[in-house]
Amino acid sequence: SEGTCTNMAERSENPDRSDKDGEKQGQDELLTVPDGWKEPGFSKEDNPHGMLEESSFATLFPKYREQYLRECWPLVKKKLAEFGVRAVLDVIEGSMTVATTRKTWDPFIIIRARDLIKLLARSVPYEQAVRILEDDVFCDIIKIGGVVRNKERFVKRRQRLIGPNGQTLKAVELLSQCYVLVQGNTVAAIGSHKGLRDVRKIVLDTMKNIHPVYNIKALMIRRELAKDPVLKNESWERFLPKFKHKQLSKRKQPFKKREKKEYTPFPPPQPDSKVDQQLATGEFFMKEKEKKQRKRQQQQVREAEAKKAQQERRKKAFVPPEEPTHKVKGDPTTGTDSSIDVEALKKKIKKSQKKKFGSQ
Repeated sequence: SEGTCTNMAERSENPDRSDKDGEKQGQDELLTVPDGWKEPGFSKEDNPHGMLEESSFATLFPKYREQYLRECWPLVKKKLAEFGVRAVLDVIEGSMTVATTRKTWDPFIIIRARDLIKLLARSVPYEQAVRILEDDVFCDIIKIGGVVRNKERFVKRRQRLIGPNGQTLKAVELLSQCYVLVQGNTVAAIGSHKGLRDVRKIVLDTMKNIHPVYNIKALMIRRELAKDPVLKNESWERFLPKFKHKQLSKRKQPFKKREKKEYTPFPPPQPDSKVDQQLATGEFFMKEKEKKQRKRQQQQVREAEAKKAQQERRKKAFVPPEEPTHKVKGDPTTGTDSSIDVEALKKKIKKSQKKKFGSQ
């Protein structure tokens, strides 16, 4: 009773605060989307007057797509005509154009028609590209050409995304519920917003040298956790695996490492010149004859040292090696081992001889 009285007193004192709490609760209730809710579709009855202005989009397509586009273009025109959109294929310029007409009733259909011709230009088959005209289907074209500079590395990582026999790409499609196509320098994906977000993360991480199997494993864990009603609104960070990036390729260490000296702002001392060295030794004040004589003496000393070293090197071949010393047990004079009892050995031999004679 005391608690209710205090709450009523607080509300009576702060009426603005109670209004704010009520608004906050109302906003939270509005933000929660009920399960199974679907946005109502936009029909022709919602916009009976059509469009006043014309909007158009054009995109180029590569030469190798010309034959396929010629074959499927009647189907594209027929499908877009249902929404009142005009489609033009220009083979000479290599472009596709979509534009609204007076019969167009959906204002957003021109954006979806633009995405349709973009997907067709990126080698997506017509059966998959035409799904973009549905209300709950979206597309994303991920550019991967500028992520990796090295061409060979780019091809290897792109192949890693596809996997052996397309198994990795198939796993990504099953987990994200999206259609994914890797073509050239782009990756085209068609599906829901949530699936497109997962596909973009996997593709960009793969091009940044993170193997797609790590993200696939995290997606599988998230998929299982979403089924649990208790953990549905909780953080899943403790369940998801954390992979550390290991740098395997280390730089080769140099054979000779130079020790870095301490930094000093002063420049190194200037080395002595030849004249300074001669002044220090006193050679500068000598005459030419004395200089030659001193030079000759130094040469003789060097020759004598070299001759001595050569003689020592030659004498080494005539030095006999050290012979191994063999240690003999027992008395060195007799050559018998003192540890052996000779008398006991004689008795043993006589005993064995008696046994032989007795047996005979």
